[in-house]
Amino acid sequence: MTTTGVTLRLLDKADKEILRLPRSVKGAIYDFQHKFKENPQLRGLRLKQLEGHDRLWSARINDEYRVLLLRLAETDWLIVSVKHRKEAYEKLDRLSYGINRITGGIEYVDLEIIEESVLRRAAGPGSTTAPTEPTPAPAAEPVPVPLFAAFSDEQLTELGVAGPLVPVVRTLTTEDQLLGLAEYAPQLTSEVLLALHDGASYEAVLEQITHPVSAPEPVDTDDFRAAAERPATMVTTTDEALREALEGGDFGRWKVFLHPTQSRLVEREYSGPARVGGGPGTGKTIVALHRVRHLVDRLPPGRNKPVLLTTYNKNLAADLKSRLLQLGGEELLARVEISHVDQLALRVVREAEPGSSKQTLDESQALREWRAMLDELGETGWDAQFLHDEWTQVILGQAVASRTEYFRARRAGRGKNIARAERAEIWQLAERFTQRLDRLGRQTWEQVAERAARLEMDRERRIQIIERQREEAGGLDNIHLQAGSAGWLRHRFQHIVVDEAQDLRAAHWKLLRAMAPRAANDIFLVGDTHQRIYGNQVTLGSLGVHIRGRSAKLTLSYRTTRQILGSALGVLSGESFDNLDGSTEDLAGYRSVLTGGIPQLYGCDDWESEQESIAALLADWIALPTPPAQIAICVPTNAMASQLAYTLLAHKGIKAVEIGPEGPRGDEGVHIGTMFRFKGLEYQRMVIAGVRDGLVPREAVHQLRGSDAVRYRRELQRARSLLFVAATRSRDSLAIFWHGRPSPFLEPLMNLPASEAR
Repeated sequence: MTTTGVTLRLLDKADKEILRLPRSVKGAIYDFQHKFKENPQLRGLRLKQLEGHDRLWSARINDEYRVLLLRLAETDWLIVSVKHRKEAYEKLDRLSYGINRITGGIEYVDLEIIEESVLRRAAGPGSTTAPTEPTPAPAAEPVPVPLFAAFSDEQLTELGVAGPLVPVVRTLTTEDQLLGLAEYAPQLTSEVLLALHDGASYEAVLEQITHPVSAPEPVDTDDFRAAAERPATMVTTTDEALREALEGGDFGRWKVFLHPTQSRLVEREYSGPARVGGGPGTGKTIVALHRVRHLVDRLPPGRNKPVLLTTYNKNLAADLKSRLLQLGGEELLARVEISHVDQLALRVVREAEPGSSKQTLDESQALREWRAMLDELGETGWDAQFLHDEWTQVILGQAVASRTEYFRARRAGRGKNIARAERAEIWQLAERFTQRLDRLGRQTWEQVAERAARLEMDRERRIQIIERQREEAGGLDNIHLQAGSAGWLRHRFQHIVVDEAQDLRAAHWKLLRAMAPRAANDIFLVGDTHQRIYGNQVTLGSLGVHIRGRSAKLTLSYRTTRQILGSALGVLSGESFDNLDGSTEDLAGYRSVLTGGIPQLYGCDDWESEQESIAALLADWIALPTPPAQIAICVPTNAMASQLAYTLLAHKGIKAVEIGPEGPRGDEGVHIGTMFRFKGLEYQRMVIAGVRDGLVPREAVHQLRGSDAVRYRRELQRARSLLFVAATRSRDSLAIFWHGRPSPFLEPLMNLPASEAR
């Protein structure tokens, strides 16, 4: 197809309008964009400039609908709205567009729609026509105070509020009116106003919301072509992206539209390892995937895979592969190695030890072996969990090779102090345990990771020797073949991208650090320590991954409503979290522009009545209708999952699909599983069941309070994080159930206004 070199983009707010249109109209828009790019002057398109506007034009989609476009330059156009033909040419003076002088991004505002939305919210449901009979005059009520009376027009503008909306902002007196404006306003305006309404100071909003998206250079408010290229203008940029926006719906948006903050993190040049943090639903994984594509786009042509994308388990790695395929197709996938980190470690070990056939044990299997050994020895003075953690986190974690080294090993964060004689006992038990595993032909994943790290670090040292020899020889290569591969010895990867970084162990980081050269853009990691569900607390700098000065944080949630978000944050109240580099981390500025119902709280007498109540609620949700696969139930134990699945089927005929280590075990039915299984997943509606004291947290955690205060605090934080992860999986509705005494973690939620505790 021949084209005229016309560029046609789509503004992010316009795609949301299109999603609400009939399917036939969406198809017509897709046809329109092809015709328009071929020749905007085609007679059937009826392209014409709108009266009273320098840059706003209309064109015909079909007999019923028109598209409104901004003419950015001679052959560069931006779709800003789609309207029915009866509305396209009315009240044109209420259409406003311009360049935000703070962000440099293009903003389009339909004042008519926004004011109608605000007035509709002000009137409330049921307000239609005036009464026909005279009514007594109501008592005088105090004049409501405008929501933003404390802020001047200049302050609002400096924060990035769209200029044409400032007069409308001045009329807002209720939260409902604010939400009506936020639905149609440019995104930065919505973020700023909601944050101010939630109590954030002018200075905090300026630092956390406005500055990260501000243009780095002076903004020319007349240069629309330059504005279209800035991250603050969230638009499509390619034919494929435009198609995704038109056809992909909400699911496809992540492939097309990146928030300006996300876009900058994806495209930034880093002098070394970099980290992106942020709460659940802020798009950390999306940033990681787009970062991978950005790195691949800069590679020279080839057939190798110099980019590694990794995470902490098999299920999430499979999800990353699926998403990366959607993002860039087979061409992108062909240049990227996708593997969960334990699989990667096992491959390194097997490469070095090809004859090994050891069975690899997970943590629960390893704990059973510890208990079996202690029983056989008649040893009652030590707890199996404590010994396992000491062995994995201190002995293996620090590559301790002898009893003398163990006597000197640091045990920061490990809880109670242990004397030299006790260390001697632990070392002897650890040696016995290692011998036991060898005799049984077994190994733990921790052992695999530590062995792989040592092998890869040795490989890196050999590479560094070769590089020094090359420098001494004036840049000439020496013939040095990698043992067993007959290839040039070099790092396995050029770039490494890590998702869910907070759940990797120290050995994993040593392994990854050795796999890529220490250079620009070498390691890019995303994660949130508030969501750490394993006990792998590390300081990256001590492991050679220096992220200080190259850390950033995402704060806008795209998944969770403001109401659910507030409840989830309450679960974490009173806890302090690290930032993976020796300092503390917080969720300051974490927010959502989505709104919905507050979480429902249901207290029941016993487990049986709790199950029946859950079954009744799920039946109501399915009748709304909500697809069963968009409903999930999270429980503390596997036994409770099995019992509840039986009750759902028996009482309401609702099929439940268990979530296993590799994801849901089936396509039909509501999803059910323990809290550990929900990491990385999201649902329209969510039930968290069995949130009673003694289960959340477990009774065993309470028992640590007097014997090991440090471990008690760590396990308590881990339990909070698990509940926090579960609570933030839901997009629209969250219901929390318990029987008996509720979990102490729910106390902040009990005090929410209008909470539905039953």
